[in-house]
Amino acid sequence: MTLTENPFLAGNYGPVHEERTETDLAVDGQVPAELRGRYLRIGPNPFVDPSGPYHWFLGDGMVHGIELGGGKAAWYRNRWIRTDDIARQMGEAPVDGPKPPMYDTSNTHVIGHAGRILALTEGAMPYVLSNDLDTLRRTDFGGPLNTGFTAHPKIDPVTGEMLAFSYWFAEPYLAYHVIDATGKLVRTEPITLPRSVMMHDFAVTREHVLFFDLPVVFDLETQPFPFRWDDDAGARIGVMPRNGGDADVRWFDIDPCYVFHPMNAYDDGDSVVVDVPRHPTMFKQSNQGPNDGGAPMLERWTIDLSAGKVREERVDERGQEFPRVNESLLGSRHRFGYAVGLDTKAAFDGGRYFKHDYAGGSSEEHDFGPGRTPSEFVFVPSERATSEDDGWLMGYVYDAATDRSDLVILDAHDFTAPPVATVHLPVRVPYGFHGSWIPDPR
Repeated sequence: MTLTENPFLAGNYGPVHEERTETDLAVDGQVPAELRGRYLRIGPNPFVDPSGPYHWFLGDGMVHGIELGGGKAAWYRNRWIRTDDIARQMGEAPVDGPKPPMYDTSNTHVIGHAGRILALTEGAMPYVLSNDLDTLRRTDFGGPLNTGFTAHPKIDPVTGEMLAFSYWFAEPYLAYHVIDATGKLVRTEPITLPRSVMMHDFAVTREHVLFFDLPVVFDLETQPFPFRWDDDAGARIGVMPRNGGDADVRWFDIDPCYVFHPMNAYDDGDSVVVDVPRHPTMFKQSNQGPNDGGAPMLERWTIDLSAGKVREERVDERGQEFPRVNESLLGSRHRFGYAVGLDTKAAFDGGRYFKHDYAGGSSEEHDFGPGRTPSEFVFVPSERATSEDDGWLMGYVYDAATDRSDLVILDAHDFTAPPVATVHLPVRVPYGFHGSWIPDPR
């Protein structure tokens, strides 16, 4: 069978074909002693090489993890998520749990909440993983989750709740969910949209929830990925009080665009502020991945609740995506934000990583060197943090010269300095999506 010709199956986008367990990993520098836990990241990794049309977002999910502790890197593991189809192809019994409402995959995000590790893809059911990355079961948090779940829930750093949503292909098209700090679904609110749209992510503040109703619409005739850009759909942001419902959502028009991932949002008097990488279009020029030809640029949107309008301001002209903040400030005012530098050819094409200082109106750039390309990094605060950027940034970096990957740990406060530690892997980690630091229980 011939592998489909597709930029998202070539080079380090291409899948790896075996599960590995590697121990006693080589380290340059010193892993900070207080980093005790697992860095996990997930992405598409087709179990069988595609031979027909392929979209990057549809590949079988594989999670990659490194356990840190005692100043060392104890192991690296990669494991396919055992959806029913993958379990069957691997000759294993399927796991238990509520059946997916339409499709069964898990390739977009991996997070920790209420003592569980969850692998997520929008519209599907969450999978629970063990600390060693084995697939244990599907969950609906006590349910029901009739329309699946988002890949981008937000964990409230104050209450411990997990706030989430799901979009669907039938009216009312959207639902808002609250999972309490124990991991139980305690609230579902239907939200009315005029059509089914691809709502990949959302944002929360201390007082509000933000929904992005943007011009990527559901269309079964569009293949292999059933979404397309609609010039006539318009674009708007819905703002709902966190204790509100459908009737309380206020909608604010914005210029047409697409947003995959807001960096963070917060309340500011009578306004709500949200920072986003803004794509000019999506799935209008390409239906193989998020490479529509226009680089996403960082913007700040200020939603004036009194005046009923949105001020859209460009923060940085350089292409960038996969934004993160110190998530102990999720939903509150942040000073610093971080993003991976991108160009317009593919999702990853460059060795740059940005730190934005919103208070100082400046930015710094970390260059990983020739042929070394970062994926998304996550922020891990220091146990004795005295400032917002007192901590570490960690993520996978692919080295084209060796065709292998490293886990790179940066000092977030000394952003342009050489890494404090580089964990060398004997394998490559294909470009993927999102991940988390899962600390050991204290």
